[in-house]
Amino acid sequence: MQASAGIVVFDMPRRLLLLFFLLFVAMIGFGITLPVLPFFVERLALDEGASTGTVAFHVGGLTSAYALTQLACAPLWGWWADQRGRKPLLIVGLGGFAVAQAAFGLGTSLPLLYGARLVGGASSAALLTTSAAYVADTLPVGQRVVGMAWRGTALNLGVVAGPLLSGLLARRDWHVDMELRHFVFDGFSIPFFAAAGMAVAVLPLVIAWLPESRHAETTTQEARSIVSWRGMVGRLGDVLVLVLASQAFLALFEAAFALYAGQELDFSLGQVGYVFVVCGLVMAVFQGGVAGWMAGRVRTRHQVAVGFGLLGMGLGGLLLVESVPIVLGTVGVLALGMALIDPSLLTLVANRSGSSAGVGLGLQNMASSLGQVIGPVLGGVLYAWRPGLPFQVAAAGALTLAAIVWQAPSASSLHRAGSTGFIGSSRSR
Repeated sequence: MQASAGIVVFDMPRRLLLLFFLLFVAMIGFGITLPVLPFFVERLALDEGASTGTVAFHVGGLTSAYALTQLACAPLWGWWADQRGRKPLLIVGLGGFAVAQAAFGLGTSLPLLYGARLVGGASSAALLTTSAAYVADTLPVGQRVVGMAWRGTALNLGVVAGPLLSGLLARRDWHVDMELRHFVFDGFSIPFFAAAGMAVAVLPLVIAWLPESRHAETTTQEARSIVSWRGMVGRLGDVLVLVLASQAFLALFEAAFALYAGQELDFSLGQVGYVFVVCGLVMAVFQGGVAGWMAGRVRTRHQVAVGFGLLGMGLGGLLLVESVPIVLGTVGVLALGMALIDPSLLTLVANRSGSSAGVGLGLQNMASSLGQVIGPVLGGVLYAWRPGLPFQVAAAGALTLAAIVWQAPSASSLHRAGSTGFIGSSRSR
């Protein structure tokens, strides 16, 4: 492994390059639907006589349904992947994602949309959980954090590219309007079909060229000795708390900032969009750069602590700035913090999980999804109380965790294999 110009380079196995491409395409499909989702729901709901308030309710409901399904399915997918292998679940997840996107694009009723989102959330949980386990299987312990960082880069680049492509595809002037019984295809359906088409196009590549990362005999032997759920939660408990907290803080920012920027900073819709693009790009670029460069040079515990510190400073700094360039810089600071936190926590989960990495990373995905559910709700409640309160609470929480993690006693360096201590003692769990 070599460092060059701040970017960490090592002999990346080709199988991981294909895996990252798969994730990039899937996240384009996820991001491509975000801008058009409210318009799509509005068209269907208003046609059924719903009020604008009902439309807003269903947009939130469809978004929550996706996250809640991820939360429920992630541990089960992880357990299944430990017993049956990674590749079958990646194929199932990618295929299910394509079906969900196509079904959503054809839907003519809200129940159909909810069904499609539930399938999409379950498929996404399969891809995210299994891809992390695949990286852990493929790379030695010393290189896992770099692999997890590049995995995060692929995810974030897809989320950034998706909305940009959606703006080109979701247009009223396509003059496309076809109906067949309970299904309809019009201009708003095109982004969903584009997402489904990209997933279908990648599927043969995965089937033909992506090898299984776990040997059949190893999978069979380890399936008999898989740890209990309670034992795994005990082993990962402190790290899962950090995963939940970091994702809740980020989701709180995403939910509250659009309101805050429009009402308190007088930002236009375009300026708010720039902020989120910067956030995604910083997380994408620096996960593969700074986080990878720090691997092996800085203890994982300290890397996570610095990440929470930057996240807290960025969240708190939003209350002190007003101009667009300075706001963009401040958001870049909090995004850099997340770029340090995510791959480090993923690596800790994989290392501690041992032969049951699928189960451990499934629990990690569940904690992440729970944070994404809690964050927007908490942000909305706090914002209704006082506009700046969500950022104050999140900043205080992040900075507190930074101090706790930095000072946590540890008997061994957490960047080594077999790390067990993170917060508190390093006893074997």
